[in-house]
Amino acid sequence: MLPDIGVFGPYTYLVTEVVWGAVAIALLWRAGALRRAATTIAVLYPIAYVWDWYTLTVGIFAITLRTGVDFLGIPIEEHIFIVVVPALVLGIHENVHGRSSGSNSE
Repeated sequence: MLPDIGVFGPYTYLVTEVVWGAVAIALLWRAGALRRAATTIAVLYPIAYVWDWYTLTVGIFAITLRTGVDFLGIPIEEHIFIVVVPALVLGIHENVHGRSSGSNSE
């Protein structure tokens, strides 16, 4: 049985984003890829934002257990999600295939 993280109420989604974001940052730091990942995420962000805004606007999905704070038409948690997901993917990729896993240099 999975733990009930709903105990965080309206902060549940935010808490999960912060936890996984911390994992992503740790992985990128370990691989020495923070700056390169930030550049990639900055390029991806506008595309992901439009995609997210559209899917929420047309009602493809609804987000429960969130703060209710919107910024630029989407929940604040979604802005964090748009950064955390590619950061986590890049962090894993860099640690598996990076040029010098374990190095903290850029």
